[in-house]
Amino acid sequence: MTMQLIYGFIFGFLSSVGFGIITNNPRRTLIPSGIVGALAWIVYILVESINHGLIMPNLLGAVVIGLLGNLCAILVRAPVNIFYVPCLVSLVPGAILYDSMKNFTLGKDALAAYGFVKALTVGLSLAIGFIIAETIANKIYPRLKRHLLEKESK
Repeated sequence: MTMQLIYGFIFGFLSSVGFGIITNNPRRTLIPSGIVGALAWIVYILVESINHGLIMPNLLGAVVIGLLGNLCAILVRAPVNIFYVPCLVSLVPGAILYDSMKNFTLGKDALAAYGFVKALTVGLSLAIGFIIAETIANKIYPRLKRHLLEKESK
């Protein structure tokens, strides 16, 4: 499990940074994006090892991305979407959708429908995770912003 977490951190970091480079994110946001993406993937691995489902690992991974992405946006002074998009890449159910489309083209409609429902469930859990994180961030982070602005003006 320890090696899985180490590999998860490394590849979560690299996938987030790599996607940040592909989408032309500013250089100053790449390392924070990588750290947020890596921590989200670690949370995903830990929750998935306990839960063995798809909903909770994705939901909690999205909450981590939402909370830490908002924090990084404040600290680095960048739009929050610059952190959301690269970090979310590893959680998007691309393989599930690919298998569903493949099964659909092969005429395995029941299996394809099952995959689509599974992908929709993952997508909804990611969206709900972001809603939860935004709600928490909107309560906590305005104080942090004010504190940082007061500190800079001195």
